[in-house]
Amino acid sequence: MRAPRLRGAAAALLLISAVGGPVTGRAEAPEDGSLLGVLRVELRRNFTALKEKADPAPYYISYLLVEEQSESLSASLGALTSDSRTHRRVLDCTVRVGSPAFDNYRVIGGDRARVTASAGLPVEDDPLAIRSIAWRETDRAWRGAAQRYIQLRAQSQLQKEGEELGEFTAEEPVKSWAAAPKPSFAGPGWAARLKRLSFKMREQQAVISSSVGLTYRHEVRSFLDTDGTEVRHGRGFARLTIVARGKATDGQDLLTTESFEAEDPEKLPDEKALMTAVEKVMKSLAGQLTVQPVDPYVGPAILSGRAAGVFFHEIFGHRVEGHRQRDEREGQTFTNSVGQPVLPEFLSVVFDPTRRSMAGTDLLGWYEFDDEGVQARPVTVVENGTLREFLMARMPLPGFPRSNGHGRKQPGLAVVPRQSNLIVESAKRVSERGLREMLIAEVRRQDKPYGLYFEQVTGGFTTTQRGGLQAFTVIPLVVYRVFPDGRPDELVRGVDIVGTPLASFSKILATGDRDEVFNGYCGAESGNIPVSAVSPAILVSEIEVQRKPAPTDRPPLLRRPEILDAGTGRR
Repeated sequence: MRAPRLRGAAAALLLISAVGGPVTGRAEAPEDGSLLGVLRVELRRNFTALKEKADPAPYYISYLLVEEQSESLSASLGALTSDSRTHRRVLDCTVRVGSPAFDNYRVIGGDRARVTASAGLPVEDDPLAIRSIAWRETDRAWRGAAQRYIQLRAQSQLQKEGEELGEFTAEEPVKSWAAAPKPSFAGPGWAARLKRLSFKMREQQAVISSSVGLTYRHEVRSFLDTDGTEVRHGRGFARLTIVARGKATDGQDLLTTESFEAEDPEKLPDEKALMTAVEKVMKSLAGQLTVQPVDPYVGPAILSGRAAGVFFHEIFGHRVEGHRQRDEREGQTFTNSVGQPVLPEFLSVVFDPTRRSMAGTDLLGWYEFDDEGVQARPVTVVENGTLREFLMARMPLPGFPRSNGHGRKQPGLAVVPRQSNLIVESAKRVSERGLREMLIAEVRRQDKPYGLYFEQVTGGFTTTQRGGLQAFTVIPLVVYRVFPDGRPDELVRGVDIVGTPLASFSKILATGDRDEVFNGYCGAESGNIPVSAVSPAILVSEIEVQRKPAPTDRPPLLRRPEILDAGTGRR
Protein backbone atom coordinates (compact mmCIF):
# COMPACT_ATOMS: atom_id res chain seq x y z
CA MET A 1 0.00 0.00 0.00
CA ARG A 2 1.19 3.48 -0.73
CA ALA A 3 1.33 6.08 2.00
CA PRO A 4 -2.02 7.74 2.83
CA ARG A 5 -2.74 10.40 0.26
CA LEU A 6 -4.68 13.61 0.16
CA ARG A 7 -5.70 14.43 -3.38
CA GLY A 8 -7.03 17.54 -5.18
CA ALA A 9 -8.95 18.37 -8.57
CA ALA A 10 -6.45 19.37 -7.11
CA ALA A 11 16.71 19.07 8.47
CA ALA A 12 19.04 21.64 8.33
CA LEU A 13 20.16 24.65 10.27
CA LEU A 14 18.67 27.69 8.59
CA LEU A 15 21.23 30.32 7.61
CA ILE A 16 19.73 33.26 5.74
CA SER A 17 20.97 36.66 4.68
CA ALA A 18 19.60 39.05 2.12
CA VAL A 19 21.95 39.78 -0.74
CA GLY A 20 24.19 42.64 0.27
CA GLY A 21 22.93 42.49 3.87
CA PRO A 22 24.65 41.35 7.04
CA VAL A 23 25.83 37.74 7.10
CA THR A 24 25.44 35.60 10.21
CA GLY A 25 26.70 32.10 10.88
CA ARG A 26 28.17 29.96 8.10
CA ALA A 27 27.18 31.59 4.83
CA GLU A 28 30.14 31.05 2.51
CA ALA A 29 29.11 30.30 -1.05
CA PRO A 30 30.05 26.84 -2.33
CA GLU A 31 33.15 26.84 -4.53
CA ASP A 32 32.68 26.81 -8.30
CA GLY A 33 34.00 23.25 -8.40
CA SER A 34 31.24 21.96 -6.09
CA LEU A 35 27.92 20.65 -7.42
CA LEU A 36 26.13 23.91 -6.65
CA GLY A 37 29.06 25.91 -7.95
CA VAL A 38 29.08 24.03 -11.26
CA LEU A 39 25.38 24.77 -11.74
CA ARG A 40 25.97 28.43 -10.84
CA VAL A 41 28.61 28.78 -13.56
CA GLU A 42 26.43 27.07 -16.16
CA LEU A 43 23.39 29.16 -15.26
CA ARG A 44 25.33 32.40 -15.75
CA ARG A 45 26.85 31.20 -19.03
CA ASN A 46 23.52 30.11 -20.51
CA PHE A 47 21.63 33.20 -19.39
CA THR A 48 24.24 35.54 -20.85
CA ALA A 49 24.29 33.70 -24.17
CA LEU A 50 20.51 33.57 -24.51
CA LYS A 51 20.13 37.24 -23.61
CA GLU A 52 22.49 38.09 -26.47
CA LYS A 53 21.28 35.65 -29.14
CA ALA A 54 17.72 34.50 -28.40
CA ASP A 55 14.53 36.09 -29.70
CA PRO A 56 12.44 36.29 -27.61
CA ALA A 57 15.10 36.65 -24.95
CA PRO A 58 14.71 35.26 -21.43
CA TYR A 59 14.44 37.65 -18.52
CA TYR A 60 14.65 34.90 -15.87
CA ILE A 61 16.05 31.36 -15.55
CA SER A 62 16.11 29.08 -12.50
CA TYR A 63 17.54 25.67 -11.67
CA LEU A 64 16.08 23.38 -9.00
CA LEU A 65 18.20 20.37 -8.09
CA VAL A 66 16.59 17.65 -5.97
CA GLU A 67 18.90 14.97 -4.58
CA GLU A 68 17.17 12.07 -2.86
CA GLN A 69 18.54 9.05 -1.03
CA SER A 70 15.98 6.54 0.19
CA GLU A 71 16.00 3.18 1.91
CA SER A 72 12.97 0.97 2.34
CA LEU A 73 12.19 -2.34 4.00
CA SER A 74 9.00 -4.39 3.96
CA ALA A 75 8.00 -7.64 5.65
CA SER A 76 4.95 -9.88 5.52
CA LEU A 77 4.04 -12.87 7.71
CA GLY A 78 7.49 -12.91 9.27
CA ALA A 79 9.52 -12.77 6.05
CA LEU A 80 11.32 -9.85 4.45
CA THR A 81 9.69 -9.03 1.11
CA SER A 82 11.76 -6.07 -0.05
CA ASP A 83 15.00 -4.31 0.81
CA SER A 84 15.95 -1.45 -1.48
CA ARG A 85 18.12 1.65 -1.64
CA THR A 86 18.01 4.42 -4.22
CA HIS A 87 20.05 7.54 -4.93
CA ARG A 88 19.02 10.01 -7.61
CA ARG A 89 19.42 13.61 -8.70
CA VAL A 90 16.88 15.49 -10.79
CA LEU A 91 17.49 18.91 -12.35
CA ASP A 92 14.56 21.13 -13.34
CA CYS A 93 15.08 24.21 -15.49
CA THR A 94 12.51 27.02 -15.76
CA VAL A 95 12.85 29.77 -18.38
CA ARG A 96 10.66 32.87 -18.59
CA VAL A 97 10.70 35.01 -21.74
CA GLY A 98 9.05 38.35 -22.32
CA SER A 99 8.71 40.37 -19.10
CA PRO A 100 7.19 39.97 -15.62
CA ALA A 101 4.14 41.81 -16.98
CA PHE A 102 3.50 39.26 -19.74
CA ASP A 103 5.45 36.04 -20.20
CA ASN A 104 5.07 32.43 -21.26
CA TYR A 105 3.27 31.53 -18.01
CA ARG A 106 0.22 33.70 -18.79
CA VAL A 107 -3.07 31.80 -18.34
CA ILE A 108 -5.52 32.60 -21.13
CA GLY A 109 -8.87 30.90 -21.40
CA GLY A 110 -8.00 28.50 -18.60
CA ASP A 111 -5.00 27.11 -20.50
CA ARG A 112 -2.37 26.25 -17.87
CA ALA A 113 0.24 24.78 -20.20
CA ARG A 114 3.67 25.38 -18.69
CA VAL A 115 7.14 24.34 -19.74
CA THR A 116 9.66 22.88 -17.30
CA ALA A 117 12.61 20.92 -18.68
CA SER A 118 13.70 18.10 -16.39
CA ALA A 119 16.41 15.45 -16.52
CA GLY A 120 18.33 13.14 -14.24
CA LEU A 121 21.85 14.16 -13.22
CA PRO A 122 24.76 11.86 -12.40
CA VAL A 123 25.02 11.02 -8.70
CA GLU A 124 28.77 11.60 -9.06
CA ASP A 125 30.12 15.15 -9.12
CA ASP A 126 31.41 15.08 -12.69
CA PRO A 127 31.47 18.77 -13.76
CA LEU A 128 31.41 18.19 -17.52
CA ALA A 129 28.54 15.69 -17.37
CA ILE A 130 26.54 17.97 -15.08
CA ARG A 131 27.14 21.09 -17.19
CA SER A 132 26.27 19.24 -20.41
CA ILE A 133 22.88 18.18 -19.07
CA ALA A 134 22.18 21.65 -17.65
CA TRP A 135 23.06 23.19 -21.03
CA ARG A 136 20.81 20.80 -22.93
CA GLU A 137 17.83 21.27 -20.61
CA THR A 138 18.22 25.06 -20.60
CA ASP A 139 18.10 25.10 -24.39
CA ARG A 140 15.05 22.81 -24.36
CA ALA A 141 13.26 24.93 -21.76
CA TRP A 142 13.93 28.13 -23.74
CA ARG A 143 12.57 26.62 -26.97
CA GLY A 144 9.34 25.59 -25.26
CA ALA A 145 9.03 28.94 -23.49
CA ALA A 146 9.61 30.90 -26.69
CA GLN A 147 7.05 28.90 -28.65
CA ARG A 148 4.38 29.33 -25.99
CA TYR A 149 5.13 33.05 -25.56
CA ILE A 150 4.66 33.68 -29.29
CA GLN A 151 1.38 31.75 -29.25
CA LEU A 152 0.13 33.66 -26.20
CA ARG A 153 1.00 37.01 -27.76
CA ALA A 154 -1.06 36.18 -30.81
CA GLN A 155 -3.90 34.75 -28.75
CA SER A 156 -4.00 37.79 -26.45
CA GLN A 157 -5.02 39.97 -29.41
CA LEU A 158 -8.31 38.07 -29.53
CA GLN A 159 -9.06 38.22 -25.80
CA LYS A 160 -10.99 40.94 -24.04
CA GLU A 161 -8.94 43.34 -21.97
CA GLY A 162 -8.82 42.66 -18.27
CA GLU A 163 -6.93 43.79 -15.22
CA GLU A 164 -3.20 43.51 -15.87
CA LEU A 165 -1.73 41.84 -12.81
CA GLY A 166 1.51 40.66 -14.31
CA GLU A 167 2.82 37.13 -14.22
CA PHE A 168 5.80 37.10 -11.88
CA THR A 169 6.25 38.78 -8.51
CA ALA A 170 9.37 40.64 -7.41
CA GLU A 171 11.06 38.94 -4.47
CA GLU A 172 14.15 39.83 -2.47
CA PRO A 173 17.05 37.52 -3.45
CA VAL A 174 18.17 35.20 -0.65
CA LYS A 175 21.36 33.24 -0.09
CA SER A 176 21.44 30.31 2.32
CA TRP A 177 23.70 27.28 2.25
CA ALA A 178 22.67 25.03 5.11
CA ALA A 179 24.35 21.74 5.88
CA ALA A 180 22.00 18.76 5.56
CA PRO A 181 23.73 15.69 7.08
CA LYS A 182 22.06 12.34 6.52
CA PRO A 183 21.46 10.32 9.72
CA SER A 184 22.52 6.69 9.73
CA PHE A 185 19.89 4.06 8.98
CA ALA A 186 20.21 0.79 10.91
CA GLY A 187 18.84 -1.46 8.19
CA PRO A 188 19.64 -4.91 9.67
CA GLY A 189 18.13 -4.02 13.03
CA TRP A 190 14.96 -2.66 11.46
CA ALA A 191 14.65 -5.68 9.15
CA ALA A 192 14.59 -8.04 12.11
CA ARG A 193 12.07 -5.83 13.90
CA LEU A 194 9.73 -5.67 10.89
CA LYS A 195 9.85 -9.44 10.52
CA ARG A 196 8.80 -9.89 14.16
CA LEU A 197 5.98 -7.38 13.81
CA SER A 198 4.67 -8.89 10.59
CA PHE A 199 4.85 -12.44 12.03
CA LYS A 200 2.15 -11.45 14.50
CA MET A 201 -0.29 -11.06 11.59
CA ARG A 202 -0.27 -14.85 11.11
CA GLU A 203 -2.51 -15.20 14.15
CA GLN A 204 -5.49 -13.45 12.55
CA GLN A 205 -7.48 -15.62 10.14
CA ALA A 206 -9.31 -12.57 8.80
CA VAL A 207 -6.09 -11.26 7.23
CA ILE A 208 -5.77 -12.11 3.54
CA SER A 209 -2.67 -9.98 2.98
CA SER A 210 -0.60 -7.83 5.29
CA SER A 211 2.64 -5.91 5.49
CA VAL A 212 4.78 -3.84 7.80
CA GLY A 213 7.00 -1.39 5.95
CA LEU A 214 9.51 1.30 6.74
CA THR A 215 10.74 3.96 4.32
CA TYR A 216 13.36 6.56 5.12
CA ARG A 217 13.98 9.34 2.65
CA HIS A 218 16.60 12.07 2.89
CA GLU A 219 16.24 14.95 0.47
CA VAL A 220 18.40 17.98 -0.33
CA ARG A 221 16.97 20.75 -2.52
CA SER A 222 19.21 23.36 -4.14
CA PHE A 223 17.72 26.35 -5.94
CA LEU A 224 19.45 29.12 -7.84
CA ASP A 225 18.19 31.74 -10.26
CA THR A 226 19.31 34.72 -12.31
CA ASP A 227 17.86 37.13 -9.73
CA GLY A 228 20.64 36.12 -7.35
CA THR A 229 18.83 33.67 -5.08
CA GLU A 230 20.86 30.63 -4.09
CA VAL A 231 19.61 28.28 -1.38
CA ARG A 232 20.32 24.74 -0.23
CA HIS A 233 18.25 23.00 2.41
CA GLY A 234 17.50 19.43 3.39
CA ARG A 235 15.27 17.19 5.43
CA GLY A 236 14.68 13.59 6.33
CA PHE A 237 11.48 11.71 6.92
CA ALA A 238 10.69 8.18 8.06
CA ARG A 239 7.31 6.48 7.77
CA LEU A 240 6.37 3.11 9.23
CA THR A 241 3.10 1.61 8.02
CA ILE A 242 1.13 -1.39 9.22
CA VAL A 243 -1.47 -2.64 6.74
CA ALA A 244 -3.95 -5.52 6.86
CA ARG A 245 -6.42 -6.42 4.14
CA GLY A 246 -9.37 -8.79 4.23
CA LYS A 247 -12.77 -9.40 2.67
CA ALA A 248 -16.16 -9.19 4.34
CA THR A 249 -18.78 -11.89 4.04
CA ASP A 250 -20.52 -9.90 1.30
CA GLY A 251 -17.28 -9.60 -0.70
CA GLN A 252 -16.40 -6.01 0.14
CA ASP A 253 -12.67 -5.37 0.43
CA LEU A 254 -11.56 -4.33 3.90
CA LEU A 255 -8.50 -2.34 4.86
CA THR A 256 -7.13 -1.30 8.24
CA THR A 257 -3.89 0.56 8.77
CA GLU A 258 -1.77 2.48 11.26
CA SER A 259 1.18 4.71 10.44
CA PHE A 260 3.92 6.49 12.36
CA GLU A 261 6.10 9.34 11.11
CA ALA A 262 9.32 10.91 12.36
CA GLU A 263 12.16 13.00 10.98
CA ASP A 264 14.66 10.33 12.07
CA PRO A 265 13.89 6.56 12.15
CA GLU A 266 15.29 6.40 15.67
CA LYS A 267 12.44 8.67 16.83
CA LEU A 268 9.78 6.12 15.80
CA PRO A 269 7.97 4.21 18.59
CA ASP A 270 9.70 1.25 20.23
CA GLU A 271 8.87 -2.33 19.31
CA LYS A 272 6.41 -2.80 22.18
CA ALA A 273 4.32 0.17 21.05
CA LEU A 274 4.47 -1.00 17.44
CA MET A 275 3.33 -4.49 18.43
CA THR A 276 0.33 -2.93 20.18
CA ALA A 277 -0.47 -1.10 16.94
CA VAL A 278 -0.26 -4.39 14.99
CA GLU A 279 -2.73 -5.96 17.40
CA LYS A 280 -5.07 -2.97 17.00
CA VAL A 281 -4.99 -3.28 13.21
CA MET A 282 -5.76 -7.00 13.38
CA LYS A 283 -8.63 -6.50 15.83
CA SER A 284 -10.12 -3.73 13.72
CA LEU A 285 -10.06 -5.87 10.58
CA ALA A 286 -11.64 -8.86 12.32
CA GLY A 287 -14.36 -6.63 13.75
CA GLN A 288 -15.45 -5.52 10.27
CA LEU A 289 -15.90 -9.00 8.77
CA THR A 290 -19.57 -9.47 9.60
CA VAL A 291 -20.55 -5.81 10.04
CA GLN A 292 -23.34 -4.77 7.69
CA PRO A 293 -22.84 -1.78 5.34
CA VAL A 294 -24.62 1.32 6.56
CA ASP A 295 -27.35 2.96 4.47
CA PRO A 296 -26.98 6.47 3.03
CA TYR A 297 -27.57 8.93 5.87
CA VAL A 298 -27.66 12.62 6.71
CA GLY A 299 -27.27 13.60 10.33
CA PRO A 300 -24.96 14.86 13.11
CA ALA A 301 -21.47 13.44 13.49
CA ILE A 302 -18.08 13.78 15.12
CA LEU A 303 -14.94 13.59 13.01
CA SER A 304 -11.79 12.66 14.90
CA GLY A 305 -8.89 15.11 14.68
CA ARG A 306 -7.23 13.11 11.88
CA ALA A 307 -10.50 12.84 9.97
CA ALA A 308 -11.19 16.55 10.48
CA GLY A 309 -7.72 17.39 9.14
CA VAL A 310 -8.47 15.58 5.88
CA PHE A 311 -11.92 17.22 5.83
CA PHE A 312 -10.37 20.71 5.99
CA HIS A 313 -7.65 19.82 3.49
CA GLU A 314 -10.20 18.75 0.91
CA ILE A 315 -13.09 21.17 1.37
CA PHE A 316 -11.05 24.27 2.22
CA GLY A 317 -7.32 24.00 1.54
CA HIS A 318 -7.47 23.47 -2.21
CA ARG A 319 -9.89 26.35 -2.64
CA VAL A 320 -7.48 28.92 -1.16
CA GLU A 321 -4.54 27.99 -3.40
CA GLY A 322 -3.69 31.21 -5.23
CA HIS A 323 -3.58 30.06 -8.83
CA ARG A 324 -7.20 28.92 -8.67
CA GLN A 325 -8.31 32.51 -8.12
CA ARG A 326 -7.04 33.57 -11.58
CA ASP A 327 -8.19 30.56 -13.57
CA GLU A 328 -11.62 31.03 -15.14
CA ARG A 329 -12.07 27.28 -15.31
CA GLU A 330 -11.98 27.07 -11.52
CA GLY A 331 -14.99 27.37 -9.23
CA GLN A 332 -13.28 30.32 -7.45
CA THR A 333 -15.22 29.61 -4.27
CA PHE A 334 -13.44 32.28 -2.23
CA THR A 335 -11.97 34.60 -4.87
CA ASN A 336 -14.17 37.54 -3.84
CA SER A 337 -14.42 36.65 -0.14
CA VAL A 338 -11.32 38.34 1.33
CA GLY A 339 -12.40 40.21 4.46
CA GLN A 340 -15.65 38.23 4.68
CA PRO A 341 -16.69 35.35 6.99
CA VAL A 342 -16.11 31.93 5.42
CA LEU A 343 -15.95 29.72 8.53
CA PRO A 344 -17.57 29.85 11.98
CA GLU A 345 -16.18 32.73 14.04
CA PHE A 346 -14.47 30.42 16.53
CA LEU A 347 -12.22 28.86 13.84
CA SER A 348 -8.94 30.05 12.35
CA VAL A 349 -6.80 28.26 9.75
CA VAL A 350 -3.03 28.71 9.51
CA PHE A 351 -0.68 27.17 6.95
CA ASP A 352 2.73 26.99 8.61
CA PRO A 353 5.57 25.19 6.77
CA THR A 354 8.02 26.27 9.49
CA ARG A 355 6.42 23.95 12.10
CA ARG A 356 8.34 20.68 12.27
CA SER A 357 6.18 18.93 14.86
CA MET A 358 2.85 19.26 16.65
CA ALA A 359 0.83 17.10 19.04
CA GLY A 360 3.86 14.87 19.59
CA THR A 361 4.19 14.02 15.88
CA ASP A 362 6.74 15.18 13.31
CA LEU A 363 5.01 16.96 10.43
CA LEU A 364 5.49 15.94 6.81
CA GLY A 365 4.56 19.33 5.33
CA TRP A 366 7.48 21.41 6.65
CA TYR A 367 10.24 23.02 4.59
CA GLU A 368 12.61 25.98 4.82
CA PHE A 369 12.25 27.38 1.29
CA ASP A 370 9.64 26.71 -1.32
CA ASP A 371 10.48 25.54 -4.84
CA GLU A 372 10.88 29.12 -6.12
CA GLY A 373 13.53 29.97 -3.54
CA VAL A 374 11.16 31.95 -1.30
CA GLN A 375 11.57 31.54 2.44
CA ALA A 376 8.77 29.61 4.13
CA ARG A 377 6.60 31.52 6.59
CA PRO A 378 3.30 31.03 8.46
CA VAL A 379 0.20 32.28 6.65
CA THR A 380 -3.02 32.97 8.56
CA VAL A 381 -5.55 32.33 5.83
CA VAL A 382 -8.61 32.52 8.09
CA GLU A 383 -8.68 34.57 11.28
CA ASN A 384 -11.69 34.16 13.56
CA GLY A 385 -13.76 32.89 10.66
CA THR A 386 -12.77 35.69 8.24
CA LEU A 387 -10.73 35.07 5.09
CA ARG A 388 -7.50 37.10 5.13
CA GLU A 389 -5.13 35.66 2.55
CA PHE A 390 -4.49 33.01 -0.09
CA LEU A 391 -1.59 30.59 -0.49
CA MET A 392 0.75 32.38 -2.88
CA ALA A 393 3.63 31.49 -5.18
CA ARG A 394 5.31 34.04 -7.48
CA MET A 395 2.13 34.72 -9.46
CA PRO A 396 0.37 37.87 -8.16
CA LEU A 397 -3.29 38.32 -7.30
CA PRO A 398 -5.26 41.54 -6.74
CA GLY A 399 -4.13 42.80 -3.34
CA PHE A 400 -1.43 40.13 -3.04
CA PRO A 401 1.66 41.24 -5.00
CA ARG A 402 4.16 38.92 -3.27
CA SER A 403 4.71 35.23 -2.66
CA ASN A 404 4.21 33.85 0.85
CA GLY A 405 6.42 30.83 0.30
CA HIS A 406 3.91 28.22 -0.89
CA GLY A 407 5.14 27.55 -4.46
CA ARG A 408 5.63 23.77 -4.49
CA LYS A 409 6.00 20.87 -6.90
CA GLN A 410 7.45 17.44 -7.43
CA PRO A 411 10.46 17.23 -9.76
CA GLY A 412 9.58 17.51 -13.43
CA LEU A 413 6.51 19.69 -13.06
CA ALA A 414 5.82 23.43 -12.84
CA VAL A 415 5.29 25.25 -9.55
CA VAL A 416 1.84 26.32 -8.36
CA PRO A 417 0.70 27.42 -4.88
CA ARG A 418 0.09 24.36 -2.71
CA GLN A 419 -0.73 23.49 0.89
CA SER A 420 1.92 22.83 3.55
CA ASN A 421 1.05 22.22 7.24
CA LEU A 422 -2.65 23.05 7.60
CA ILE A 423 -3.42 23.88 11.24
CA VAL A 424 -6.98 24.35 12.48
CA GLU A 425 -7.22 26.58 15.57
CA SER A 426 -10.39 26.76 17.65
CA ALA A 427 -11.69 29.11 20.34
CA LYS A 428 -14.58 26.73 21.12
CA ARG A 429 -12.90 23.64 22.50
CA VAL A 430 -14.65 21.12 24.71
CA SER A 431 -13.50 17.84 26.23
CA GLU A 432 -13.91 14.55 24.42
CA ARG A 433 -16.71 13.62 26.77
CA GLY A 434 -18.35 17.02 26.34
CA LEU A 435 -18.21 16.74 22.55
CA ARG A 436 -19.89 13.34 22.70
CA GLU A 437 -22.63 14.73 24.94
CA MET A 438 -23.20 17.54 22.45
CA LEU A 439 -23.47 14.96 19.65
CA ILE A 440 -26.12 12.96 21.51
CA ALA A 441 -28.05 16.16 22.31
CA GLU A 442 -27.99 17.08 18.61
CA VAL A 443 -29.18 13.59 17.63
CA ARG A 444 -32.14 13.96 19.98
CA ARG A 445 -32.89 17.51 18.81
CA GLN A 446 -33.06 16.34 15.21
CA ASP A 447 -34.98 13.18 16.21
CA LYS A 448 -32.40 11.01 14.44
CA PRO A 449 -31.94 7.32 15.29
CA TYR A 450 -28.19 7.76 15.73
CA GLY A 451 -25.18 9.95 15.04
CA LEU A 452 -21.86 8.93 13.49
CA TYR A 453 -18.28 8.95 14.74
CA PHE A 454 -15.52 8.83 12.13
CA GLU A 455 -12.44 7.52 13.90
CA GLN A 456 -10.04 6.88 11.03
CA VAL A 457 -9.78 7.95 7.39
CA THR A 458 -7.35 7.11 4.62
CA GLY A 459 -7.60 10.23 2.45
CA GLY A 460 -9.98 12.00 0.11
CA PHE A 461 -10.37 14.01 -3.08
CA THR A 462 -12.19 17.06 -4.33
CA THR A 463 -13.30 18.81 -7.50
CA THR A 464 -12.56 22.53 -7.74
CA GLN A 465 -13.23 23.28 -11.41
CA ARG A 466 -16.47 24.69 -12.81
CA GLY A 467 -16.77 21.84 -15.27
CA GLY A 468 -17.56 19.43 -12.43
CA LEU A 469 -19.58 19.38 -9.23
CA GLN A 470 -18.06 21.58 -6.51
CA ALA A 471 -17.94 18.58 -4.19
CA PHE A 472 -15.58 16.53 -2.04
CA THR A 473 -15.23 12.97 -0.81
CA VAL A 474 -13.47 11.79 2.35
CA ILE A 475 -12.78 8.06 2.61
CA PRO A 476 -13.30 6.62 6.13
CA LEU A 477 -11.82 3.36 7.37
CA VAL A 478 -13.35 3.08 10.85
CA VAL A 479 -16.87 4.43 11.51
CA TYR A 480 -19.26 3.95 14.44
CA ARG A 481 -22.94 4.61 15.04
CA VAL A 482 -23.54 6.51 18.30
CA PHE A 483 -27.00 5.94 19.84
CA PRO A 484 -28.83 8.45 22.01
CA ASP A 485 -30.30 5.77 24.33
CA GLY A 486 -26.95 4.69 25.79
CA ARG A 487 -26.42 1.53 23.75
CA PRO A 488 -22.76 0.74 22.99
CA ASP A 489 -21.39 2.27 19.81
CA GLU A 490 -21.83 0.05 16.75
CA LEU A 491 -19.08 -0.43 14.17
CA VAL A 492 -20.30 0.05 10.59
CA ARG A 493 -18.61 0.07 7.20
CA GLY A 494 -19.03 0.73 3.50
CA VAL A 495 -19.56 4.50 3.45
CA ASP A 496 -17.86 7.64 2.14
CA ILE A 497 -18.36 11.20 3.38
CA VAL A 498 -19.62 13.45 0.59
CA GLY A 499 -20.74 17.04 0.35
CA THR A 500 -20.20 20.56 -0.96
CA PRO A 501 -17.87 23.01 0.75
CA LEU A 502 -19.99 26.06 1.56
CA ALA A 503 -22.82 23.95 2.97
CA SER A 504 -20.40 21.90 5.07
CA PHE A 505 -18.67 24.88 6.69
CA SER A 506 -21.92 26.18 8.17
CA LYS A 507 -22.58 22.89 9.97
CA ILE A 508 -19.55 22.98 12.32
CA LEU A 509 -20.76 23.44 15.92
CA ALA A 510 -17.69 22.91 18.16
CA THR A 511 -14.31 21.19 18.38
CA GLY A 512 -12.51 18.89 20.76
CA ASP A 513 -9.62 19.95 22.98
CA ARG A 514 -6.89 17.65 21.59
CA ASP A 515 -5.05 18.13 18.29
CA GLU A 516 -4.29 15.18 16.02
CA VAL A 517 -2.02 14.95 12.96
CA PHE A 518 -2.65 13.42 9.55
CA ASN A 519 0.48 13.11 7.39
CA GLY A 520 0.12 12.28 3.72
CA TYR A 521 0.86 13.15 0.11
CA CYS A 522 -1.36 15.48 -1.88
CA GLY A 523 -1.66 15.10 -5.63
CA ALA A 524 -2.68 18.06 -7.80
CA GLU A 525 -1.41 20.04 -10.81
CA SER A 526 2.21 20.17 -9.63
CA GLY A 527 2.35 16.52 -8.63
CA ASN A 528 2.60 14.69 -5.32
CA ILE A 529 3.91 16.77 -2.43
CA PRO A 530 4.16 16.01 1.30
CA VAL A 531 1.57 17.75 3.48
CA SER A 532 0.17 17.60 7.01
CA ALA A 533 -3.20 18.49 8.48
CA VAL A 534 -3.52 19.25 12.20
CA SER A 535 -6.95 19.58 13.77
CA PRO A 536 -9.00 18.85 16.87
CA ALA A 537 -12.08 16.66 16.50
CA ILE A 538 -15.08 18.57 15.14
CA LEU A 539 -18.79 18.23 15.77
CA VAL A 540 -21.03 18.90 12.78
CA SER A 541 -24.80 19.22 12.88
CA GLU A 542 -25.14 17.48 9.53
CA ILE A 543 -22.99 15.31 7.37
CA GLU A 544 -23.88 13.10 4.44
CA VAL A 545 -22.57 9.60 3.78
CA GLN A 546 -23.12 7.47 0.72
CA ARG A 547 -22.53 3.77 0.17
CA LYS A 548 -19.39 2.57 -1.50
CA PRO A 549 -19.79 0.69 -4.81
CA ALA A 550 -21.34 -2.74 -4.35
CA PRO A 551 -18.77 -5.57 -4.14
CA THR A 552 -18.67 -8.18 -6.88
CA ASP A 553 -16.06 -10.64 -5.58
CA ARG A 554 -16.69 -13.57 -3.28
CA PRO A 555 -14.48 -14.21 -0.25
CA PRO A 556 -11.63 -16.71 -0.86
CA LEU A 557 -12.81 -20.27 -1.51
CA LEU A 558 -9.54 -21.82 -0.35
CA ARG A 559 -8.51 -22.00 3.29
CA ARG A 560 -5.36 -20.27 4.44
CA PRO A 561 -2.31 -22.50 4.92
CA GLU A 562 -2.07 -23.76 8.50
CA ILE A 563 0.60 -22.30 10.75
CA LEU A 564 2.90 -25.09 11.89
CA ASP A 565 5.26 -25.12 14.84
CA ALA A 566 8.81 -25.42 13.52
CA GLY A 567 9.78 -27.91 16.23
CA THR A 568 6.79 -30.26 16.36
CA GLY A 569 5.22 -29.81 12.96
CA ARG A 570 1.84 -29.30 14.67
CA ARG A 571 -0.61 -26.46 14.15
